[in-house]
Amino acid sequence: MYAAAPEKVRGFEAADIARIAVFAAIIAVLGLPGAINVGAVPITAQTLGVMLAGAVLGARRGAISVLVVLALVAIGLPLLSGGRGGLGVFVAPSAGYLVGWLVGAFVVGLIVRLGATRPAWWRVAFGSVVGGIIVIYLFGIPVQSIVTGLPLGETIIASMIFLPGDLIKAALTVIITMALWRAYPRAFAWSSASISTTEAAK
Repeated sequence: MYAAAPEKVRGFEAADIARIAVFAAIIAVLGLPGAINVGAVPITAQTLGVMLAGAVLGARRGAISVLVVLALVAIGLPLLSGGRGGLGVFVAPSAGYLVGWLVGAFVVGLIVRLGATRPAWWRVAFGSVVGGIIVIYLFGIPVQSIVTGLPLGETIIASMIFLPGDLIKAALTVIITMALWRAYPRAFAWSSASISTTEAAK
């Protein structure tokens, strides 16, 4: 016979699922305003959701929230900016960026949480730049080059048009993450001691 799982454990698992679902929804909603077409790969707000997922949920949960979005896109839901969906997006010029979202969210969460007891603005900023920009570019630019047939150097130069907007998204991630930690630290699923200390300081 197996003992029933404690309510605390079941509640934690349910809360995890809820957090993942919320951030998957946030990433999808950020695609509703549409995209700015500047070439083969559009500029979208959804990278902000990827950065936030990693910063707030941590590496594993953040990556899973992105994976949920990509799985729903794969079965045909039009959750990407401009109402795109279906398996075709995974062979399009932006396919590498989608894979980069998954790895990027994990890296953001890893940097924000590794060895820390609570989020620090500089960790969120560093994680957002490394995971939310550099890692995504490392996956996205080579695939874009291969699919479009443009030389890698030209693709890198063309992709620099994304950088100013992505830096703004990284700054917004810092502001939103730190504000959310102060307002509702339980959203982070961090240690109970860190949450209690933060709530006691209010």
